[in-house]
Amino acid sequence: MTSGLLNRFAAPASSAALALMLAALLPAAVPTAHAQLGGAMPALPPAGSAPVANHLLDASVRVRGWTDEGGTTIREYAAADGLIFAYTWQGPTMPDLHRLLGTYLASYRAKADAQRDQRGSLHASRVAQPDVVVDSGGQMRSYVGRAWLPAALPPGVSPAELR
Repeated sequence: MTSGLLNRFAAPASSAALALMLAALLPAAVPTAHAQLGGAMPALPPAGSAPVANHLLDASVRVRGWTDEGGTTIREYAAADGLIFAYTWQGPTMPDLHRLLGTYLASYRAKADAQRDQRGSLHASRVAQPDVVVDSGGQMRSYVGRAWLPAALPPGVSPAELR
């Protein structure tokens, strides 16, 4: 009789544990819509994103913004065809540069590390390469930056407009 009583209580307990485990894993399994520099702006914005007013050249540029997990505001700039040509960020933490720069991250990091070794500056870097430019700087709890593809800037758009 004791073993029957234990089985009756063990089954719901293991079912509850399984349900909790699946509930914890479910958010990780749900894909989030995001693209990288040079990719196409997805139809759905990233989780937590909010529309940002288009302030560049009529409707030839789409701008979408969101706040990441660290509280940093990120703006994504795409041409009329959906190609993401720039990102800007400002906030208390550095954004996930791998998520933003994608395939450009390795070359950016290599050049930024070399510059830091030469100049010794930990607070700012400007990496200008033919295919990508990244300006990044700040200090603890106050980071700003932007990254763009020079060849993909729409006609009439200058890097100075990327804020």
